[in-house]
Amino acid sequence: MTTPLTLTPGRRPDGTAVLTAVGEIDMSNTADLAAALERTPGPLVLDLSGVEYLDSAGLSVLFAHAERLELVAGPLLAPVLTISGLADLTTTGRS
Repeated sequence: MTTPLTLTPGRRPDGTAVLTAVGEIDMSNTADLAAALERTPGPLVLDLSGVEYLDSAGLSVLFAHAERLELVAGPLLAPVLTISGLADLTTTGRS
């Protein structure tokens, strides 16, 4: 069974691509996340502020695209992103 995850593409006023994720990211839906990231070329803001859970499979997808990502995350994911080393890509708040 796939864990619910909604991925919504968009753009900032300056044209930067934004992908907003809502739900949980785990091994059951990382292929969807990876496909959405691969469909969006260039720099990308990934808004994880609506994500309630992120496992190691999700982290590996983020690492694969880390050189072009800016992560937006709330305090719930802060410990996971810090331990993983992805916190340097993270801003707080909304995209």
